[in-house]
Amino acid sequence: MTDNFDDWLDRFLHYLAVEKGLSRNTLEAYARDLQGYATFLAERGISSIAASSAEQAMGYFKNLRGQGLSARSLARVFSAIKGLHKFLLQDGAILENPMRRLRAPRVVPRLPAVLTSGEVENLLRQPDSGQPLGIRDRAMLELLYATGLRVSELIHLSVNDLNLEAGYVLARGKGAKERIVPIGGAACRALKKYLEGPRHRWAGRSPSAALFLGRGGRGITRQGFWKILRKYAQAAGMQKRITPHALRHSFATHLLERGADLRSVQSMLGHVDIATTQVYTHVTRDHLKRLHQKFHPRG
Repeated sequence: MTDNFDDWLDRFLHYLAVEKGLSRNTLEAYARDLQGYATFLAERGISSIAASSAEQAMGYFKNLRGQGLSARSLARVFSAIKGLHKFLLQDGAILENPMRRLRAPRVVPRLPAVLTSGEVENLLRQPDSGQPLGIRDRAMLELLYATGLRVSELIHLSVNDLNLEAGYVLARGKGAKERIVPIGGAACRALKKYLEGPRHRWAGRSPSAALFLGRGGRGITRQGFWKILRKYAQAAGMQKRITPHALRHSFATHLLERGADLRSVQSMLGHVDIATTQVYTHVTRDHLKRLHQKFHPRG
């Protein structure tokens, strides 16, 4: 591909990283998608990204669909190609965005896996509160369920992000955007026990400011937390696959089931678009339907 496609791609990815704050995984996916598009165009004798048209983009999507690519992956490819053309337009490399007239592939939102309140309580009972690691693990699980944090946000918390007296945590989400999320009483108590006990002892072995430490004084990793959660899910006898996101989904669903408004839940989850939060209304509608059938005299 001529016209320095690689240069344009590097500049675009740098823009997404710095200006938009996209994650490393998203940037790598965008790079693969755009390199695939560049190869598709080159095979058809189109040597310039600026010369690509809506027809070529449609041909590329048709080709991907024929390969069995999912609607969700197609939507990501669409977003990457449209974003690159928008970037080219802003920089004056093209006069019109050929993607402007195309519609993104429709993605049917997947209903999140949600635990019942009883399942959450069972999971939270599994850590041994008489052992240092159990105290730490209970604090992590309590905080995750109390706030709906992403696992990446949880493991990057520092001690200074907590304010137990006021009952909130400062979370840094996608794009380094900060938000304040309340912490309930149970999580505050578990965190206080951890801070005054195991963490106080472990912190002497390392200057790390990370909130959640291992016995060696290093911060917990994403993979480490997954292993911890899997261990307690198995101990609780759970048949369904439990992920850190399942606790996030359960947090949102349980709030909505008990009357929380969607905007408040959106704020606590750190969703930019309320449409992202609205996926939980499918779950709560099912809950309300079951309640209606159970208690309404004509149900």
